[in-house]
Amino acid sequence: MKLVSYKTEDREHLGVFVNGHIYNLNSCDKQLPDEMNAFLQGGDVLMERAKKIDAQIKAGEITPKEEVFFELLAPVPHPSSCRDGYAFRQHVAAARRNRKVEMIAEFDQYPIFYFTNHNAIQGPGEIECMPDHFQKLDFELEVAVVIGKKGRNITAAEADDYIAGFMVMNDMSARTLQMEEMLLNLGPAKGKDFSTVIGPWLVTPDELDQYKTAPKPGHTGNAYDLKMTCTVNGIQVSEGSVADMDWTFAEIIERCAYGVDILPGDVIGSGTVGTGCFLELNGTGLLNDPNFKPQWLQDGDEVEMEITGLGRLVNTIKRVDTDFSILALKKK
Repeated sequence: MKLVSYKTEDREHLGVFVNGHIYNLNSCDKQLPDEMNAFLQGGDVLMERAKKIDAQIKAGEITPKEEVFFELLAPVPHPSSCRDGYAFRQHVAAARRNRKVEMIAEFDQYPIFYFTNHNAIQGPGEIECMPDHFQKLDFELEVAVVIGKKGRNITAAEADDYIAGFMVMNDMSARTLQMEEMLLNLGPAKGKDFSTVIGPWLVTPDELDQYKTAPKPGHTGNAYDLKMTCTVNGIQVSEGSVADMDWTFAEIIERCAYGVDILPGDVIGSGTVGTGCFLELNGTGLLNDPNFKPQWLQDGDEVEMEITGLGRLVNTIKRVDTDFSILALKKK
């Protein structure tokens, strides 16, 4: 099942995406809420009701009215939190190699994550960025999950049962801001908090069963062989697979839930796939060729990310017309 959030006449709604069409779930079953957060709070009971409606639509047993005039939103427009992991060894190793530092041994000992701004979640469409963001503006090609039920101290062996669905994720990054502030060893802040993009829909795990594969040796949890690509203005710049994740989502969730509650509506990103951002691509290019010309996102660029089974997430980058700059506020 593919769940969508969308807006009509300034009201948000919850629907299913079936064969290129969107149908409102609440209009088919009044016991289903008409927005994503309340739906996720209902856990497995509401999920099964929605799957029944989805199956009936696909079988032609019911013919609900199709939504025609709507704005597609992030599948989870108002997550209860948003974490981002660091699951792809290839990306971490390449980024460190490009900086001429050794691979960090701790990567293989435990998965890590950071919290980003859950109030800056966006879906398909325009992404407005401030002028300072365009100082080395970057995409990051990722996959994300959303939590479907409350839990605490969850083991990796049981953690996959807490996943309500999967989405494409673009962890937008302003690299100049990020690199300046991380000199103070306090993690990403202004370099990351302006936009995290998810979409176009939330795909339930059962739809991905055909793509299951074995996790990396020594790891626990479901793994999926889903091709990941990113194009900028129609030119492919990145390619990888969800199967390249070294740490599984189950293992990341195990760490997230240690000593704290994870909640329905929590979004957790995988971290960047290998080759999945300009920072890594530029570093590799310059390492191999001193005359390599780095590339960053520009005003008007179209970024299209696609993951097998999860759909295409398309955004257009737009520069805000202002002279306001926090880079200019630095003390001398």
